[in-house]
Amino acid sequence: MTDVIRLEIERGLATVTLGRPKSSNALDGAMKKQLLDALIRIREDSQVRAVLVLAEGRHFCVGQDLAEHAAALKADPAHAMDTVADHYNPIVTALAGISVPVVVGIGGACVGAGLGIALAADIRVAGRGASFATAFTGIGLASDSGLSFALVQALGASRASGLLLLGDRFDAPTASEWGLVHRVVSDEEVAEQATALARGLADGPTAAYREVKSLIKAQAPGLVEALAAESVSQVKLGASTDHQGAVAAFLSKQKPVFQGF
Repeated sequence: MTDVIRLEIERGLATVTLGRPKSSNALDGAMKKQLLDALIRIREDSQVRAVLVLAEGRHFCVGQDLAEHAAALKADPAHAMDTVADHYNPIVTALAGISVPVVVGIGGACVGAGLGIALAADIRVAGRGASFATAFTGIGLASDSGLSFALVQALGASRASGLLLLGDRFDAPTASEWGLVHRVVSDEEVAEQATALARGLADGPTAAYREVKSLIKAQAPGLVEALAAESVSQVKLGASTDHQGAVAAFLSKQKPVFQGF
């Protein structure tokens, strides 16, 4: 299997790099498996004092690889959405469960499950040209990767509803204004600034950081329940005519026509 996730651990800082730049870091089966493996390794390594997530290429992550998903829908539609329970839920649970600070550097598109993964971290550094969207309803789905939980927690039900229902794109300054990103920098400085921030955290008071994260999590229980509910919804919608038609339309660069079932 070709490595599409790179994990480097140096002086307490674990750096995870998404490595499918030609596919805008769309999440295929290999990438999801390797990402989960890397996160589990990090979580079990007592020497890790901070985590940094970066991406190769212009875009952070555009979410699920829809070409792979279309093939799964054709081959075995009853199980095409198993990836939510098998991959996305464990990835977000593992990332959110890391006890030390997690920093994400975001450039370009951060969409769908890519946004869910970014929001499972603690601190986000975004380039000025970065763009964000939930994107799920555009292909006849609801949400996964913890987005329904993270957006409501961060923005409240009203704004979260608008983003999830309408799928509107928003830019880095808007994300900063809403509190979804900690720092906006030039596109060329994303990796450098995120790395510097993560390095400082890795050199900092790790025990205090663990307690800070523990206190914050105590104020917002419910991620596990939200992931389970998202999985049920995605399985239901994955079997719908609207979803299957929308995926085919997306891949052929056509506008989907929704029938409501």
